[in-house]
Amino acid sequence: MRHSDTEIPEQETTVSQPDESSFGEILSEFEHSHRHVPEEGGEGRLGVIVAIAGDQVFVDVGLKTEGVLPLPELLDRAGKLAVEPGRQLRVGIRGRDPEGYYLLSLIKVERPRDWAALEQAFREKRTIAGIVTGQVKGGFSVDIGVRAFLPASRSGVKDPAQIEALVGQEITCKIIELDVAREDVVVDRRIVLEEEQERARRQAFEAIQEGAVVRGTVRSVTDFGAFVDLGGVDGLLHVTDMSWGRVRKPSDVVQPGQQIEVKVLKVDPEARRIALGLKQLTPEPWSLVEDKYKPGDRVRGTVTRLADFGAFVELEPGVEGLIHLSDLSWSKKARKPSDVLKAGESVEVVVTAVSAAEKRISLSLKQALGDPWDRVEQDYPVGSVVQGRVISLAKFGAFVEIAEGVEGMIHIGDISAERRLEHPREVLREGDPVRAQVLEIDRQRRRLRLGMKQLQPTTTDEYIAEHRVGDVVTGRVVEVVRDGRARVEVADRVFAECRPVSFGGTTATPAPGPADLSALTAMLAAKWKQGRAPASAIEPLRSGQVRSFRIVAMDAAAKRIELEPAG
Repeated sequence: MRHSDTEIPEQETTVSQPDESSFGEILSEFEHSHRHVPEEGGEGRLGVIVAIAGDQVFVDVGLKTEGVLPLPELLDRAGKLAVEPGRQLRVGIRGRDPEGYYLLSLIKVERPRDWAALEQAFREKRTIAGIVTGQVKGGFSVDIGVRAFLPASRSGVKDPAQIEALVGQEITCKIIELDVAREDVVVDRRIVLEEEQERARRQAFEAIQEGAVVRGTVRSVTDFGAFVDLGGVDGLLHVTDMSWGRVRKPSDVVQPGQQIEVKVLKVDPEARRIALGLKQLTPEPWSLVEDKYKPGDRVRGTVTRLADFGAFVELEPGVEGLIHLSDLSWSKKARKPSDVLKAGESVEVVVTAVSAAEKRISLSLKQALGDPWDRVEQDYPVGSVVQGRVISLAKFGAFVEIAEGVEGMIHIGDISAERRLEHPREVLREGDPVRAQVLEIDRQRRRLRLGMKQLQPTTTDEYIAEHRVGDVVTGRVVEVVRDGRARVEVADRVFAECRPVSFGGTTATPAPGPADLSALTAMLAAKWKQGRAPASAIEPLRSGQVRSFRIVAMDAAAKRIELEPAG
């Protein structure tokens, strides 16, 4: 590309923030040292088109480097290019691109040509165009047809790089001070930028419709949500609208600078507020639960929180089920959820009920573990010996847990064989280990009947072990009943039953009909040979009587001893 042989030197004065009250003095000093010599007739720079390449038009603006003008700015209403190389244009310099070319723009905003026009623009507070020609103390000099002063505080830029880039740019501004007599003019660019931003925000706000899905950039994240830039206007994405599941903190979901799609939930024109939702872009999970979860299904979830009445388990984001306290464990030892579970724990549960309308899913942990009573008859048959621990005491007996969810009851009469108890606490305490025998299985009440005394050796057991059938022992008649039987105490707290006197297994009562004297004589002789006296020779039994008895039968299992009078 060709270069111009002329160059306009750039001023190197620095910018400082002036006191607003010193604008007149600063302007007077500036006007004294810079007389009004209209630059290019007050209409920006006159450039010449030197080439057209792609979507760019290269323009010679009289500096060492050409400027670049976007091709669309030179298209007519029909979309055709209305200029050609060699054509002259009035342009403003907006800055430089990365390759060093000046960025140009056509001057489109009205620029006053005389003081009368400046006075009218000042009265009407109309926006006018100008070219920043250099930096001066406290701000910038601007060509608006005459030289004007732009305070740094009203320039709309603060960064040093932006300040340097502002020189040579075409700007829009408003006249905020005008003294025709002294030819002093002060302009304000920031107010125009603020008006443009406000107009852009208003247009962006008006363009947003409730229910629309829009794309934005997360501007900031707070404890209660995130503010999203929707292109000039901010919307609030509240933490409760980020996810169907529980969100511990908003920064777990979005980060500043992140681009996201959100749904517009509500627009409040008066308060200029926009409520946004992220979770609303996915189906509400409770609308699908009845299809996904059926009673009897085994599912896995995470314990989110514990309450007095149970534990809440998250099955998926936004869907929680409740394990009631009664469904936590087969054991009655679980008095509160924290006895079984803790928050954050992963558990497998069984679905017991589903109600999408009420947003409720009932779960059971104990069913997932299996009912121990399904194998009770195989694991603890009647007659087997079990070990357990006393969990509670009542007046009528003691409750013993022999396995998780398997409980037995020892009646007070089955605790001790040696003594009569008024209350189980005379022998047992809660937490005591016990050894007992299974006496009965009650599936309906989910309880085993147990006995301790059945495993304890008694004086009767010892007596039976020390004697044999046929032994003659001494006993005291305790009671005689009508049928001729008597209850006899043969040792301390060892009782036996004495049956009526018999011969050959029959009682001594004579049979009806005529007596057979020969048979009776033979029977008596046999008895005498065995050492037994005939019935007629045996003294009748009386209560309190102490006499000899012969053991005729013993049953260790039933703890039963049978006697007959020995003489």
